[in-house]
Amino acid sequence: MSLAPTRHLPILATAVVLALALTIGALRYEHFASWNVFRNLLVDNAFLGVAAVGATFVILSGGIDLSVGSVVAFTSILIASLVEHRGQHALVAIAVALAFGVGFGAAQGALIHAFRLPAFLVTLAGMFLVRGLGFVIHPQSLGIRDPFIAETLNESASFTLALGPRGIAIPLTVDIFLLAVATAAVVLNFTRFGRAVYAVGDDEHSALLMGLPVARTRVGVYAVAGLCSALAGVVFTLYQQSGDPASCKGFELDAIAAVVMGGTLLRGGVGSVLGSTLGVLLFGVIQMFITFEGTLSSWWTRIVVGAFVLVFLMIQRALLASTQRA
Repeated sequence: MSLAPTRHLPILATAVVLALALTIGALRYEHFASWNVFRNLLVDNAFLGVAAVGATFVILSGGIDLSVGSVVAFTSILIASLVEHRGQHALVAIAVALAFGVGFGAAQGALIHAFRLPAFLVTLAGMFLVRGLGFVIHPQSLGIRDPFIAETLNESASFTLALGPRGIAIPLTVDIFLLAVATAAVVLNFTRFGRAVYAVGDDEHSALLMGLPVARTRVGVYAVAGLCSALAGVVFTLYQQSGDPASCKGFELDAIAAVVMGGTLLRGGVGSVLGSTLGVLLFGVIQMFITFEGTLSSWWTRIVVGAFVLVFLMIQRALLASTQRA
């Protein structure tokens, strides 16, 4: 059996399920198949998409990161506090938040590699640490009244597509999401670092024998994940126009679920950013179904996502069995 079609089976399954879901939604609900609904799908899931990009790097390398939600919440309250309480320019606050994300992620990666510690436990500790630091900065939600964020970044930086009778306004948050996906795809497919990420995830021992920089790759992977988590926090802050240290609890599980539904193997070595993006869109479409139905609790989103994750895990299991037979 050829490995190529087997490797693409999970992402193909995600694409088929997403297409079916969109078709069913268009047939069942009025106005579901509209440009405004698709625009809202992107806007409402932009920060999840950016976080899923970072989670893709980590899972491809055979790791896991449980600190994503805490970093997003910390970033949001850090930006809000710097802007509202310290009088810093919004761009300075964003730069500080992104620098923190890179440094925090790299520190986690260094601990995992240098001391051979389980990524689950290191990032679990990081999750508690950063969540607590967020409450130290400010113990509750903090609104942002800065006009640069409210007007320049959220309104002036958006652009309008000539779709529909009135056009569709695409905010900066969606641009950041799409740019993160495109950049990650180029890095993973056309750079030495990207090839090393796949190699380490597939077989770390073989990667060492091939002379690949395993230590640098692992630290780099978690640094990228930290950067994407902080960038997701920036998108979340622009989306909410506030910071909240108590927000995004369990958000890391949403990111992992989107990556798994997108066809990335939890053991590492197989997957793509495109698949994770499809997983994020599928996650969002499930939420849209619940909203359009109107009579279902929002908790049904978790139930359906849980069922999908189990299905895609079974597909991954079948993939591994086929690969081993081949």
